[in-house]
Amino acid sequence: MPFFQEFRKKLCPGLVLGCLLCCATLAQTVSTSYVPGVDFSKYHTYTWVHIKGQNADPVLDAQIKQAVDSQLAARGLRKADNKADLNLDYQTAVTKAKTWQVYEDWSDTTFGGQRFPQRRQVTIDVGTLVIDMYDTASKELVWTGRARKSIHLNNSREDRQQNLDKAAKQLLADFPPK
Repeated sequence: MPFFQEFRKKLCPGLVLGCLLCCATLAQTVSTSYVPGVDFSKYHTYTWVHIKGQNADPVLDAQIKQAVDSQLAARGLRKADNKADLNLDYQTAVTKAKTWQVYEDWSDTTFGGQRFPQRRQVTIDVGTLVIDMYDTASKELVWTGRARKSIHLNNSREDRQQNLDKAAKQLLADFPPK
């Protein structure tokens, strides 16, 4: 009997640690970026735009848009059918990693402190949702957000919606930037 008690004392902490590590690796990670100096208070309306290569699954498309729409409505933005202040699009990688070449990095201050967009290739890992917002008038990227581990096709429809709602809430937690 003492062998089993000793074994249990050593096994339980190991199992707890293993469970904690699994939870940490399954958690969504979110990152956002925006163009410094943009006055986000001027944006009141938005519309979704379709981009080439966007997800063809109409159920997932509707779930993503519903999750983001509810968060933007909570922040005072109104969805418009035609002319809007912001154009929104999204990219996902649901079955394999994708390479995307339209990302703009505004952190480069190379010439006299002015910021210039830098185009580069970005890999979107499986399960990642990327949302971009473009100023409609200038056609410039003003905000982008990435939520990793937010889309799991093998989840039930309800679980997938909960994950997307959580991802959208985390992505837009600090939107509009101040």
